[in-house]
Amino acid sequence: MNDYVEPNEEDVPATATATATAADSARHAVSNRDIEAACEQACNTIAPAWPLDRAIAVNPHWSRIDKPVRQVAARMAVLGGIQVFPPRDGQLRAWQEGRIGSEDLDLALSRVPAAKSAGLTPAQCVAALRTAPVVVRLPVLIDVLDNDPLRHTRLSWRQAVTHQVSQTCAAYFDEHQADWQPERSQGLYAFWRETLQHDHGIGFLMGLPDMERALDALPATRQDAERWVLQRLGLPPAVWADYLEAVLLTVNGWASWCAYLGWQARLEERQDTHTRDLLAIRLAWGVLLLECKNKAAAAQAYDALNGEWGRAATLLAQAEDALLVDEVWQVALELGYQRWLAQQLLGTDHTSAVAQALTVQAAFCIDVRSEPMRRALEAACPAMETVGFAGFFGLPVAYTPLATLARRPQLPGLLAPAMEVADRIVTSKPAGGKTDDALQSAAARARHDRFGWSEQWHAASRWPGSAFSFVEAAGVGYLAKLGQWINPAKHARARDDLDGLPARYRSICRPQLVGLARDARVSLASGVLHAMGLDRRCAPLVLLVGHGSQSTNNAHAAALDCGACCGQTGEVNARSLAQLLNASDVRAALRTQGLNIPDATWFVAALHNTTTDEIEGFDLDLAPLAAQEHWNRLQDGFAQASDQVRRERAPSLKLNPHAPCGELLDQLRRRANDGAQTRPEWGLAGNAAFVIAPRHRSLGLTLEGRSFLHDYDASQDGDGSVLELLMTAPMLVTHWINWQYHASTCDPLRLGSGNKVLHNVVGGNIGVFEGNGGDLRIGLSRQSLHDGERWMHEPLRLTVVIDAPQKAIDRVIGKHAVLRQLLDNGWLHLWRYDQNALRQYERGVWQPLQLEAA
Repeated sequence: MNDYVEPNEEDVPATATATATAADSARHAVSNRDIEAACEQACNTIAPAWPLDRAIAVNPHWSRIDKPVRQVAARMAVLGGIQVFPPRDGQLRAWQEGRIGSEDLDLALSRVPAAKSAGLTPAQCVAALRTAPVVVRLPVLIDVLDNDPLRHTRLSWRQAVTHQVSQTCAAYFDEHQADWQPERSQGLYAFWRETLQHDHGIGFLMGLPDMERALDALPATRQDAERWVLQRLGLPPAVWADYLEAVLLTVNGWASWCAYLGWQARLEERQDTHTRDLLAIRLAWGVLLLECKNKAAAAQAYDALNGEWGRAATLLAQAEDALLVDEVWQVALELGYQRWLAQQLLGTDHTSAVAQALTVQAAFCIDVRSEPMRRALEAACPAMETVGFAGFFGLPVAYTPLATLARRPQLPGLLAPAMEVADRIVTSKPAGGKTDDALQSAAARARHDRFGWSEQWHAASRWPGSAFSFVEAAGVGYLAKLGQWINPAKHARARDDLDGLPARYRSICRPQLVGLARDARVSLASGVLHAMGLDRRCAPLVLLVGHGSQSTNNAHAAALDCGACCGQTGEVNARSLAQLLNASDVRAALRTQGLNIPDATWFVAALHNTTTDEIEGFDLDLAPLAAQEHWNRLQDGFAQASDQVRRERAPSLKLNPHAPCGELLDQLRRRANDGAQTRPEWGLAGNAAFVIAPRHRSLGLTLEGRSFLHDYDASQDGDGSVLELLMTAPMLVTHWINWQYHASTCDPLRLGSGNKVLHNVVGGNIGVFEGNGGDLRIGLSRQSLHDGERWMHEPLRLTVVIDAPQKAIDRVIGKHAVLRQLLDNGWLHLWRYDQNALRQYERGVWQPLQLEAA
């Protein structure tokens, strides 16, 4: 690109020229190339936030993992006022209550090199907990412009700008909520510019009644806005990217949504500029407000801003030093849990304990909520072996429900779908002489008709002229719904994918892989069986158990479903895989490859309801009689195991763990159907570890529902390909989950979504406002983390434990830069089994695990 040339006077709006100070002419010319690089760097620091209907956990600092955690903590505090480490008052409480012991603090001081160099003492660390860290937040242009004596009598300019930008984004990105959609063809920046020119109230709210006259100064394009602002601010190029990042953090919620759009575009090999547009909008607001100031005030703002940002490097370094104590306490908090975890993992005899008369294998998602259920089932059904495997069951698919145009990813957000699943009508026996194809067509027509009538009904309530009459006509009908909330029912989990489908078709509407050649299906089946360890032996009945939550009136319901299935339940993947593995042509082809699934083996898809801890089976009518009978014999074991898990969970939900079995189940079902229930379950709160090892390493251990468990046998992975897959997919997904809970707990104001009771859904599924405005809220609600008295999640970095040779692990780490960044910069902990001992990875070196102070 060519260097940017100072525009001629006629190219600049008259108002802009009038307010240009003498200092402007002395400012160095700025380079388009430098501007482009700084803007891209700033935009790339924002992590994506998935929409409500596909809610998956994300590390909000994901784009910053190339830096050590404490350095990121300093940057977030200085640039955005965001807290990364656990708050000091919580750490003080943990210290006073004995959750953190003196041995933890001593060992933490020895573990953090900078603490040793600084000579920090335990007494200094304890004393620091009673004070706030000294961190100076750098201002952006609006902050230094908003300096008139009456600023405390009105809405601050930062708040007003955030509100206006947020409302504009809500209107622009909405595709599902409003009936009348705006014109978007010119892009987000142009839409905002036009919207602002018709907003006659924002100037009054900001105490600027003459703002309309300044609107002519608004740059016409995003590129103009970026150049205009960076040129006139006069900031040194070295701090441009940091300044622009600070600007984006003022609207971090919407920036995260735009980053999601960019993430999806990259997966589809497209480009997306929404984050850049949003950055330009926030920069252009500075231009607008400058036009409302006189020359002296503008010059004063320039000087103040340059004075503060001139010492940015110093302030960042000082913040990093100030947060050293917080890093020590983070490590100390983790050591207490890690000591307990190591004692558990090293307390087993490490011998294979597989049942001799194995009749059932059950593959569960690695989700932490599966750990108590697996343990309970193994105790209730001695002939059952459980397996931990990622909930999407290795199917990189997108799902299209019957007779719809929807296409929903059913795989981790890190990946793009490569295969398609669609609903098909499949009967177990002829239905009145109709073929499955005929029934498929009839079901599609019936669903279209119901959707059509439903749309007309809802449309009648939205037209202004009919609104009041609709309320009068439908009011009585809504009494039933109100009654369900007052006295919640105990009905089963609703299957939203079947909405609008008549009852007669529901049981025979089955998701299946489509458009896949036989060789591709065989390759897929072989890979999944090998990854699960089922290529060596299969029991007569193999259960593929996904999981899903159940709640009512919950905007964040998807956040309680399966993170590996992109915020969906595991039903679609489990049923599709079972159908694939039961297919006779697939099995015949697998035999030619030496992989023999016994004729007597049948795969059954199931779902673990994590709210009520019930297990539901699917497509049993297609199973052979022997498999159906086997499933029926398991029901007593399911009931016993489910009851055990419910009793373990009851105290955390403030329920009586000693209540009769049926009564406790009824209470959980009512919670699931209660529209006023803000805490139907705790989701993945408490997650702290990920064990990648054979089941015998954790068999019989009570890991308190805090550990992800993925079965892995290194002896059957000669080339290390399975290990590489586990360390680059499930390990990253669990890291994202762990850090979203960590961030939402440490800074619920900026990285959590606030009070669920105050949420208003934005754009149908984009996200939520807390109240009626402000920035888009991301992360977890307070009710998902706090029971009203205490935090239910401890902000610990994930401890990953792998049972594999050191060379194999090192080979994967050496091959993937993202893993080296996570480990070397302290974003997670890594241990490995060394026979009957554990070793820890510390800055590229494996050392004996030390959890006691020397």
